[in-house]
This record gives sequence, structure tokens and C-alpha cells, in this order.
Amino acid sequence: MGSKYHWQSQNVKQSGVDDMVLLSKITEDAIVDNLKKRFMDDYIFTYIGSVLISVNPFKQMPYFTDREIELYQGAAQYENPPHIYALSDNMYRNMMIEVENQCVIISGESGAGKTVAAKYIMGYISKVSGGSSKVQHVKDIILQSNPLLEAFGNAKTVRNNNSSRFGKYFEIQFSRGGEPDGGKISNFLLEKSRVVSQNENERNFHIYYQLIEGASPQQKESLGIMTPDYYNYLNQSGTYKVDGTNDCKDFQETMEAMQVIGISPGCQIQVLQIIAGILHLGNIIFTEQGNYAQVDSTDLLAFPAYLLGIDANRLQEKLTSRKMDSKWGGKSESINVTLNEEQASHTRDALAKALYARLFDYLVEAINKAMQKPHEELSIGVLDIYGFEIFQKNGFEQFCINFVNEKLQQIFIELTLKAEQEEYVQEGIKWTPIEYFNNKVVCDLIETKLNPPGIMSVLDDVCATMHAKGEGADDTLLQKLSAAVGTHDHFNNWNSGFVIHHYAGKVSYDIIGFCERNRDVLFNDLIELMQSSEQDFIRSLFPENLNTEKKGRPSTASSKIKKQANDLVNTLMKCTPHYIRCIKPNETKRAKDWEESRVKHQVEYLGLRENIRVRRAGFAYRRVFNKFLQRYAILTAETWPCWRGQEKDGVLHLLRSVNMDSDQYQMGRAKIFVKNPESLFLLEEMRERKFDTFARIIQKAWKKYIARRKYEQMREEASDILYNFKERRRNSINRNFVGDYLGMEERPELRQFLAKRERIDFADSVNKFDRRFKSIKRDLILTPKCIYLIGREKMKKGPEKGQIKEVLKRKLDIGSIRLVSLSTRQDDFFILHEAQYDSLLESMFKTEFLSLLSKRYEELTRNKLALSFNDRLEFKVKKEGWGGGSSRLVVFLCGQGDMAQLKLGGKTLTVSVGNGLPKSSKPTRKGFSQGHGGRSQAHQQGHLNGAAQFSRGHNMSRPKEQMYSIPTRQTRPPTKALQIRGCQKTQRNQTQSQESSLDFLNVPDQGMSGMQRKKSISQQRAPPAPSSRPKPQPRPPGPRCRALYQYVGQDADEVSFEVNEIIDLVKEDPSGWWTGRVRGKEGLFPGNYVEKI
Repeated sequence: MGSKYHWQSQNVKQSGVDDMVLLSKITEDAIVDNLKKRFMDDYIFTYIGSVLISVNPFKQMPYFTDREIELYQGAAQYENPPHIYALSDNMYRNMMIEVENQCVIISGESGAGKTVAAKYIMGYISKVSGGSSKVQHVKDIILQSNPLLEAFGNAKTVRNNNSSRFGKYFEIQFSRGGEPDGGKISNFLLEKSRVVSQNENERNFHIYYQLIEGASPQQKESLGIMTPDYYNYLNQSGTYKVDGTNDCKDFQETMEAMQVIGISPGCQIQVLQIIAGILHLGNIIFTEQGNYAQVDSTDLLAFPAYLLGIDANRLQEKLTSRKMDSKWGGKSESINVTLNEEQASHTRDALAKALYARLFDYLVEAINKAMQKPHEELSIGVLDIYGFEIFQKNGFEQFCINFVNEKLQQIFIELTLKAEQEEYVQEGIKWTPIEYFNNKVVCDLIETKLNPPGIMSVLDDVCATMHAKGEGADDTLLQKLSAAVGTHDHFNNWNSGFVIHHYAGKVSYDIIGFCERNRDVLFNDLIELMQSSEQDFIRSLFPENLNTEKKGRPSTASSKIKKQANDLVNTLMKCTPHYIRCIKPNETKRAKDWEESRVKHQVEYLGLRENIRVRRAGFAYRRVFNKFLQRYAILTAETWPCWRGQEKDGVLHLLRSVNMDSDQYQMGRAKIFVKNPESLFLLEEMRERKFDTFARIIQKAWKKYIARRKYEQMREEASDILYNFKERRRNSINRNFVGDYLGMEERPELRQFLAKRERIDFADSVNKFDRRFKSIKRDLILTPKCIYLIGREKMKKGPEKGQIKEVLKRKLDIGSIRLVSLSTRQDDFFILHEAQYDSLLESMFKTEFLSLLSKRYEELTRNKLALSFNDRLEFKVKKEGWGGGSSRLVVFLCGQGDMAQLKLGGKTLTVSVGNGLPKSSKPTRKGFSQGHGGRSQAHQQGHLNGAAQFSRGHNMSRPKEQMYSIPTRQTRPPTKALQIRGCQKTQRNQTQSQESSLDFLNVPDQGMSGMQRKKSISQQRAPPAPSSRPKPQPRPPGPRCRALYQYVGQDADEVSFEVNEIIDLVKEDPSGWWTGRVRGKEGLFPGNYVEKI
């Protein structure tokens, strides 16, 4: 199935619509049908504008890899299929661009996939944000906090195998540069009651089962670990395993997470001791004798007392009695009250819940300490909170959970439906109001304080007057609720409790236990008991000062959750919000199972239809004028660097400059409203292009400067190799190095012999001399490890019979070269000596080749390359047949002129060449070069629009082999820009008559346009540009030529032309670089790209 999703957008199978704003019908049925189509095709994400709808697939999907992270990073929303990575990237980029805090609100019922969504968001942000080792440490903590908090805060419920039993708001804090350098977690309402009791088919928190399955034998012995059915706190539901969960493996991850977060090994042991101590505490059973509670088996006191570091007798005492303060006649005295069995069991459970809740708070605080930074800059908040819950029996915890979800729904309504419509009215935008259900009425029913008091206020009043545990208080609560809110439209009574009409549906709450759980009081006796522990860690969990007199009403669980919920709402309102609406497709937790009625119910209560209608009628983007101007000012000269005039006029100028249709935007009183995201993406794209253009200009100038420095340095280093050993050619000593003279990027027929991605240091066409001193053309290629010699042969058999094909003639490992021999004269010959046989080669660019070869040889062998300079060079030739190998001799003599004259005599080749520059010659800096040639004197050839090569005319009475790369009439452009045959008699005579002017051997300066062209330009400099555009000149009469191949000018002084285009010929130059005029522009071009007409 994964293949459907991979990727680029045009290859993705269409399934329904990606964005439900585009639905033809806006009904609940159409929305459900679209979600179903996509779900069945394994597309779990769908958009409603910027809101992401996520359907839980109940299986691992294949599109959460590094490949997708790369795909979505920096991409616009419409470029790729809907994905949580697109929303994550949008948040991150908005934070950087707008310098505003962001948050994502993930909502949906239990089991809809909220926790997994939060993990993917944190994982994505961690991947795309760079950073130092400190930043990496923070990233590790962010990622490792997930398994740790899931172990202690998540559990299996009837509706979800990994249900969050607490709420968390995770703020990832960033530096101004976008690096995550801190973080903070706020946690809400841990479901403590799960520690001591679970419903059927549910489990306690994961950590208990992880400890039992994953602890080492030594740990099990020291902690008294048994099977889960042994413990009263685990065996009530009869469920110990979860499908697809490996508790043993998860335990190792939990311990690793504690290590990363910085919890010391000693504290880790004490954390496990508390977990085990709670399990053993639950096995203490009470019996009632004479209305007083007694521990049934005192043997069971020893182990929890040992693990918690307290005295067993004191533990027994505090579980079965309570110290109470009595005031009489202005005096107070303490008396011990013995508890009955029910009260003792309640006291034991209260201690267990308190230990677990405080331990959980410690872990959250440890994570926060590991990530804290001195001051906040930017942040992205991820809200992962328990989903809306409706169980068969709903108690106080479900009441609190559903209240928080009601508050989150209110935020969604406030910001996406209510605030948006109000903003349009305020800004004077034409708008037709859209009706929707505002759940503020339900929130007020629960939390309001006065006239009439809400459910929480009534609950707190009853708890303030409540003394002993019992059903009486709950009955009183029910009566008072009927009196206070009984007539409310969203409230009903029923025989065992009350019903609230939540936004997600009616929920019946069982009144039993409401008051007791709301009071949430831990008696001083138990705090004193824990403060007497031998373990510092446990004492630190109970820091209360019991000697201070308490004033006022003790805080209740409902007042705490109400304050936390309102603080959370205030935090979220200060951020730019993003939304993920999670949908649970079934109750079976199986893949591909779709329950139509369940999904439709969620679509209705999530308000998706209203969301689509508002989105469809509204505007995707809005910005105050000055921020809009600031962001897009770079698009026009009038707005950059600042607009002089009214901000509104500046915005209109920008929109008109990019030709945005007037129906795509509206101007408000202080804001610009853009209708479609595509219009905004157009602006962003143009802005990126502008920045890209300026960056390229800066980059080009910088690269040019660096390259010039680099080549000058390379030229000087290369010259040092020959310094005081060899005469230099006056026309090559100052040339720049190009490296690739063959244009290897365009030569796959040559690259086939190299390894994949093998770097090319040097590539040139050279003369290779065989045992009979016959010159053969070879391509010489130098890479970091090898030297290649590539020739051509006519195929004698096979389907390519008769065709000329490239053949690898020799491959040498650089480390196998023993010696390189050269003469002391200004010739271009050199010999590569190797164990089997040697190679006699001739190259105009021998200095550059030797320089690069020396560097690579030293890198590979840690030794200097051996060089020998002598005018009598001996080399071994390859063994052929029975005759065996033998040696040949090359003798160098002083002759006339700069061109080498070759004379063959048996096994000896005599090379005569005139005197060159002294051996002590050094290259000069640019502008002071020795003997730079000009275009008017040069015979030059080049690779594709690039560096030049030359043919050498040797005065030697033997047939000259045609160079294989001479351009001929063919269907594709040649791979060389210029190719002049230097062996023709007329040119040879011409060369001899111009011995005093041999600058044509110069190589182009900086590759494409060299010193020859600069000299040519200096001889025929174009007049300065006129201040106004001249009238077009009539075409001058004279010779013309037709282009055989396309040519793209590489410098400002060159012209470009297409195949068959006619060019007016201004001047033919012997160098091969002609001057011509095409389309009104005069410039240089290679003569062998055209034919005269």
C-alpha cells in the first residue's frame, strides 16, 4: 500500500479530495464518505484549509521516514499530499518568519491517535532544526521524554491500548536561529484512581507491567517482584497483556530515557522501589474487629516498609488510626482515632495514590530541569491531552477530562468560527454570517461561580462541609445540583447521578465517589510517616511544613483542574494556533474497520461541516499592512528597502506588481485578506526567487574571487615542482588551471570507465607514444586514486561491429607509480614509470597534471613523488608476444623555436626544441604575466563552451593521425568548442614563420575566456555604452556564416546563437575565435561552430 503514497505529487493516486473545502456538497455524509475513501486507500490525513484531520489507521503506516521529512521541509502545503509533517513544517517556518510563538491543539476522543500525532510532530521538529551538541542534548530529552511519560502516565483502557491518563502541554523552546535549546512540560490531572482500581479489561499504568516483565533477576529479588496476578492493585481487571506491546523492551527504553534525562542511577533505583512499594502496599488487607480495623497479615507490612524506608510498626499504626485535633474552650489537643476497615483501606489507597502522583510530578520536574533555559525566546507548544470519554460507568475523572475537552472545543470555536467572522465585520469585509453551536453555555454550566453557581462550585461547597467518608455527601451533592442547575437546558438528573449535554454528546455521570475524589486530602499522619523515611529521595517528595497553621479552605481537585484549564487556555490564546482533529474509525482497534455511525457522530460534534463552510467563504491569509509590506517589499524597487507613502497603497502596489486578480484579495481597514493559499504561495515563490537571485550574485562574486586565489596558488605550487629543474614555456607559465579540459560532465562515454561518483582532478587529450614512437591520441584522466588512459578502437564483432568505441587502454593506481621523468628543456614530454612498463606521454598541461599527481601521491603514500630531470630518458615498453619487453631512449637537444622537432632513429627518439624561459622562472600575478598571447595569434581548442585544448605540430616525417574529437557534420553539437588541426602543412609552415610570436600556446585564463581573448579584446575594445539606446543600425554588407551547432556565450564579450542562425562575420581570427554580429549584438564565438555562406 505504501507505494501509492510515494511520492511526488503528480504520481500519487487520487482518492477523494485532499482538502475538503473542495467538496462539491458540504454535508456530514459527504465528509464521512470522503474520509472513508481516503482511509480505505491508506490516506489517513485530510485538510480543511489549514486544519488537519487525522484518522487513526490502527497500524504502522509507511510514510513517516526521512524521505518524507525531506519532501515536506520548506514545501508549500499544496505541493504534497496532506501530512502531519506539512503542518509541523508550517508551524516551524511561521515561528521563524513571524517571530511568534506557535501551538498545535490535538483534539479527539480517546483512541483517536492524539499521542502518536504529538510524537510525530516532536520527531519532525527535532529532525529539521539544526544545532550544536547542547541543542542535540535538548532534542534527545524532548524525544526521550515520550517513552518515560508514557510508561508512568499511560494505560490500557477499554477504548485505547495506550491511553494518556494525564494531560500535557509540551513547549519546545527555540533560539532566534531556530535551534531547540530548551523546553517545558505542564501536566494536568493524572488519573490517580487507576493506581488502586481498574475497570474490567483495563490495566494499571504501563510501568508496573514493564517492571514485572523487564526487571533483571537481581532487581526482581531486591524489589520482591512476583507475577502480576499476585498484586491486588493489578489483578482486579484480569488483564495483564496488550496486543502489540512488548513490556520487557519498553522497560529498557524507560530506563534509557531516565538516563538521558539525567536521573542518577541511585534515584532510578529509588523510583523503582517506590513503584514496587506501592504494589506491596496494595496487598495489605484489613479485617474488622469490634468496629476497629486490624492488619490481616502483619507479615505483609515488612516488604513495603523496607522498600519505602519506614518502620513497619509505624506503617501499621498510621494505616489503622488517625491523629485528629480537637478544639474545646479555646484549647486544642490531639487525639488518636481508630479507623474502621473501610477507612483503613481508604487510607492505604490514599497513600499509594499520593506516592505515585508525587513521583510522576518529580519525573516531569526532572525533564523540565534538564531542558530549562534562563529566558524564553520562541516556542512551539504541543497539547496532547486525554480525549473526550464516555464509558459505561463515568465518574469524577471522566467529568474532569470532559470539562477540559469542552474548554479546548471552545478555543477552536472562538478562533476558527467566532473570532474569524467577527474580524471580517470589524475590518469591513463583505461577509454572510454562518451559524454554529457555541459550547460556552456548557463550559459555564460546569465552571461558573455565581448566578446560578456551576457544578464545580456546588461540589466544592459540599466538600467544605463534609466530614467522614460515606454516601451521604454524594446524595447531598445531587440534591444541591438539582436545586442550582436542575432547569438548565444541558443538565438532567437520573437515579444514580446527573447527565450533561456535552458538545460530543450526552454523558451520564455516577455521583458515587464524586465528593471523596474531589476533596483529594492527604492526612498529616501519612505525610509525617513519609517524612520519617530513611531515604532522602522519598522525603524530598513530601516537603510540607506541618507546623504552620493552615487558613482557608483546602484546594480541591476540581478547583485545581479548573485553574489549570483556564491557565492553559490563556497560554494557547497567546500563540498562533494550529489544529489537528483526530478521528477514531472503530471500537475494535483493527485496521481497515470503518464504523459509519461512529465517524459521523465525531464529524458532527467536531463541527467539521461548519468549519468547511467558514473556510470556504472566508480568507486563508490575513496580515496587518506593515507586516505584509515588510515581508514582500523586496519584490519591487518602489517598496524596497522601504515604501514612501501610505501602507495600504504600498500593499496595493505589491499586489498589482505580481498581477494578482482582484477577486483573490480584499483590503480591510488595517489588514490585507488573501482568499486562496495558492495566491500566497505565488508571493512566497516570487520572494524566494528574488532572494535566490541576489544570493547567486553574491555567491558568484565570492566564488570568482576564491577561484582566482585558488588557481593562482595552484599555479605557484605547480611551478615549484619544476623550479630550477626545467625550462618553462613563456606562454604557459602564467596560465590558469582548469582541471577538466574534456568537459567530463557531458562525456558519459568516458565516465563509464570510472567508479560511480569518482571525482575528476584532471582530464586532457594527450599524445601517447608506443614502442615505435608512433603518436596516438589518448584521454588522460586523473582521479584521487587512479590514472586512466582511454583510447578508441573499431569494433570487430558484435552488434557494434565497425563502430569506433572508447576503450580503457590502461588504469594505473597512483600508489604504483615509482617515478616520473622529464627533460630539462621546455618540451611537454613526461614518462610515468611503473613496475610492468612505462608510458611516454606529451601534454601541454603537464605542469598542472604533475602538481595534482604529486598531491594525490603524497595523500595516499605519505611520501613525496619521485621526479627525475635529465635530457636522456629511458623507459620500458610493454611486452608483446615472445619478444619480451625492452627499453627505449628519448634524447633532448637544443634546437630552434618553441615547437618540438622529432626525429626517429631505431630505438631512440630525438627531440629538438629551442631554449625556453630560465629554469628559475616563476609565474607572475595576474596583470603582470610574462608573454600573454592574444586571440589574433592563438590556435586554440576547448571543451563544451569551456576550457581550451591545443594541437601540437611536430616537425616529423610520419603520417599525422586525425584527432578523434574534431567536430564534423553531425546531428549533435561537438564536445569540444574549438578544434584546429595543427599538423596540416600550411599551418605548420605558418607556425614556423611565426616563431617569434608563439603566444597561441597559452591556455584560456579562467577556463572559458582566456588571456588570448583578453588580448584580442584589448586590441579591439568596444566603445563605451551610450547614455541612451541607439537607433538600430542597418546590417553591414560583408561575409556571413550559418551556425552548425548551438552556442551559449559564457562571458559578457561572447554572443550566443541557435542552430541555422545567420551571423554577420566582422573578423576572422587565426586563433579560431571570430568576431560576429547576431541579433544586433557584436561579440566573439568559436569559428568551428559555423560555416561560411
